[in-house]
Amino acid sequence: MKKTVIVTGSAGLIGSESVRFFHRKGFRVIGIDNDYRKYFFGPSASTSWNRKLLEKNLPNYIHHSVDIRNKKKIEDIIKKYKPKLIIHTAAQPSHDWAAKEPLTDFSINAEGTLVMLESYRKFAPKAVFIFTSTNKVYGDNPNRLPLRELKTRYELPRSHKFYNGIDESMSLDNCTHSIFGVSKVSADLMVQEYGRYFGLKTGVFRGGCLTGPAHSSAQLHGFLAYLVHAIAKGIPYTVFGYKGKQVRDNIHSYDVVNAFYNFYLKPRVGEVYNIGGSRYSNISVNEAIPVIEKYLKKDAVVKYDSKNRIGDHMWYISDVSKFKRHYPKWNYTYNSDQILEELCMYSSPEARDRFLNIT
Repeated sequence: MKKTVIVTGSAGLIGSESVRFFHRKGFRVIGIDNDYRKYFFGPSASTSWNRKLLEKNLPNYIHHSVDIRNKKKIEDIIKKYKPKLIIHTAAQPSHDWAAKEPLTDFSINAEGTLVMLESYRKFAPKAVFIFTSTNKVYGDNPNRLPLRELKTRYELPRSHKFYNGIDESMSLDNCTHSIFGVSKVSADLMVQEYGRYFGLKTGVFRGGCLTGPAHSSAQLHGFLAYLVHAIAKGIPYTVFGYKGKQVRDNIHSYDVVNAFYNFYLKPRVGEVYNIGGSRYSNISVNEAIPVIEKYLKKDAVVKYDSKNRIGDHMWYISDVSKFKRHYPKWNYTYNSDQILEELCMYSSPEARDRFLNIT
């Protein structure tokens, strides 16, 4: 009998990367995804195309179109398949969208995670549970750092303790998180607690800017992928606040899932890691635009809105040194230039689907 992994949000960016990665490792992969992304962001952001590719190409993939808030169906799935690993990526992922429907956002991100955790504790307590959290759990605390405005970006002085990135010691308190940030904080802490209180093997990964060709991007979620999409299609791209100098660290979905694999091989209890591009891979909006224009040989149509999103980060770079200390065999395979080149190469749905068909 093959080892089994359950992946929620299995047709999304990190979910589908997890499906493909662990399928290559010989796992039977059980996917849970009801394409709520279509509800959040409209038909163009639907993940149905990716689900169809997974079902077509991966013989050991089984898909369940189930809402993670459905306690009975989630329990039935975990009881039936008895997984060795659960990767929980399903979420309402947008900072902005959460404010439109706070109850929906919280029910999916917080309550849905609790349903997953309790089903895991009851029916597969020896398994490893991995949760994709977010840097938004730190709220706007990063904006209180002594940032300097440079020509193309905001930046910290080299002498500052967080110059190499924000580590897990940054406070989650006394700041504005966004509604999305709070629902993810709730889930993040509960995953930690199920590890520490019940002694379960749970890991929390607080992501920076996660990206890759499998991203069903939308204006409200998927910074780099949507920026590439907009320039490729000639769609006006709106920069919200901070003069386009806001900085994000970018990490390819493969590198994220490879970190999950390393954690699975030597799991810990209730552990938390910041995971992002770090100093190895980071870029501002203003810096990303000319790189994409060069690869696509197209000019961007950019509009600037002086009003920033509430709680948005002016600068965020992850310090991944804790994870690298615990898992020294892990390392990056993509930097920002490689990520952008790949996104541009596969910016059309046809090219993207051909690429994912062979990976």
